[in-house]
Amino acid sequence: MDQLLDVKVGCLASLLFLTLICGFVPPFLSWFMKSRITGTYELIICLISSFAAGIFLGACLLHVVSDALRDISTELSYIDYPMGELILSLGFFFVLFIERVVLQISTRSQSINQDGFPLPSTATSPDANYPEKSEPPSEIVIPPEDPHNHIHPNMYSLSSFRSLILFCTLSIHSVFEGLAIGLQSKYTSALQIAIAVLIHKGIIVFSLSVKLIQNMTTPVWLAIYIVIFSLMSPIGITIGIVVTLKKSAVVTIVQAILEGISSGTFVYVTFLEILPSELNSGTRPLLRLFFIVVGFTIMAVIAIWA
Repeated sequence: MDQLLDVKVGCLASLLFLTLICGFVPPFLSWFMKSRITGTYELIICLISSFAAGIFLGACLLHVVSDALRDISTELSYIDYPMGELILSLGFFFVLFIERVVLQISTRSQSINQDGFPLPSTATSPDANYPEKSEPPSEIVIPPEDPHNHIHPNMYSLSSFRSLILFCTLSIHSVFEGLAIGLQSKYTSALQIAIAVLIHKGIIVFSLSVKLIQNMTTPVWLAIYIVIFSLMSPIGITIGIVVTLKKSAVVTIVQAILEGISSGTFVYVTFLEILPSELNSGTRPLLRLFFIVVGFTIMAVIAIWA
């Protein structure tokens, strides 16, 4: 148990520092202060993103879902119903509901800000913190396909409110990703999921930071966003550790249920956010697929010892 706790604490610290480092790199490099990302940088980020998609897919299918279904089936074996699948679905629909609410609020806010005239999906508007800047939307070039599109399509807006909504939604995802690590009962399992989350979180916070810069977010708010977002996964890990340390019949059932819910979020993030953006991209599809397979293969090899 001590070894498992050490691994979880190590994952917590690694996630915290990696997220902080990746989040604060773009503000200190002028390379990211441009509205259009092209060339070598775009290719590198695309391939890393595809690799992370494969890592997440492997963790989802080979460990998270299978372990959650097994644990729920063991704890709730007296119920003649596929409770594992049901609880996993509840986690899936919970995140889906949050996403839809966020989209609805964001759309209404955008319409109000434009006096009732909705903007196209790639339109932009000046940030409230920079009222003196009023470039027309046509002057801000937004690439039709972004290597970080799995973060959220609403990120293309330069609205401060929508940046806040994006931040809140990603933070919810991060808590459940950390929860999936903290609830594990084997250190190899915790390490396997942590690898997937580490890679994915690094890309997510890096991309979030770049987009916030392009949205002309003030340095103070940018720092607040990054710091709070960096704490979300460690908070989830801490909750999972607390639940697993207090072993009892009720706590074990609660642990299995929470594990099922967090697995549902993994399914949502993997199949509705990450994979679609990688597979539907028109740029270098075979190369993207290759890196997805490489990421999945790594997780498959790690699963041998899980």
